[in-house]
Amino acid sequence: MKISHWQLQKPLSAIVFDCDGTLSSIEGIDALAENNGTNDIIQAMTAEAMGKSGINPSLYQKRLDLVYPTREQVITLGAKYFAHQVADAKNVIALLQRLNKSIYLVSAGLFPAVAIFGQLLKIPRENIFAVKIYFDPQGLYLDFDRASPLVTNQGKRMILTELKQKHADIMYVGDGLNDLAVYDIVTRFVGYGGIFYRDNIANKCEFYIRNESMSALLPLSLTEQEQTLLTTDEQSLYQKGLALLKKGSVLIKEM
Repeated sequence: MKISHWQLQKPLSAIVFDCDGTLSSIEGIDALAENNGTNDIIQAMTAEAMGKSGINPSLYQKRLDLVYPTREQVITLGAKYFAHQVADAKNVIALLQRLNKSIYLVSAGLFPAVAIFGQLLKIPRENIFAVKIYFDPQGLYLDFDRASPLVTNQGKRMILTELKQKHADIMYVGDGLNDLAVYDIVTRFVGYGGIFYRDNIANKCEFYIRNESMSALLPLSLTEQEQTLLTTDEQSLYQKGLALLKKGSVLIKEM
């Protein structure tokens, strides 16, 4: 059997996912903005950060100052992330975990919400990285962790550099500019444009998913030998992803 150039020859030990716009179809801060009518301005700021300028502490503060979320709203966001998970996300994660892949969630979102979402996807809490937020005794917003690397464009790169001490071969999946910061330090980077298609991100990726289903990730993350270990249901999910590759729903650059 001829092996396609996109099929891995060596098994991955870990897969790292972004959250907003990747595992979930919503942007958390935009969803929170709906609570006080600041959606339009927040959505514009988020789109600028994810597609053009990148994220920085000043932008992070401006959005939170405008949204001013309560503890209850942030907690509720966790379930909202899960309700808006992208197609096949939970099953793909379960399949990868069964094959002994460590799954991580690395996000510039707010930790309480991202942690709830991650745990609903059966991702261990210690494998979830996001930005801490602080509230007063009444549950009103006070501040965020200004020392968090994740409020900067290089934050995810810093975390992935640490994860590489534990995992020799890592795949990263994400949709924004701050995700691209890890491109050259992972074994395989997969851009995700199933929710927010961004030409400038797609143009820089060897692999770019432009269908919502996360099943398209499976052919890109498993070796030929690993495919033979799949159960009947898992094989169906794999074949669904393979069909997406074959019909061009994943942009693959010829190397």
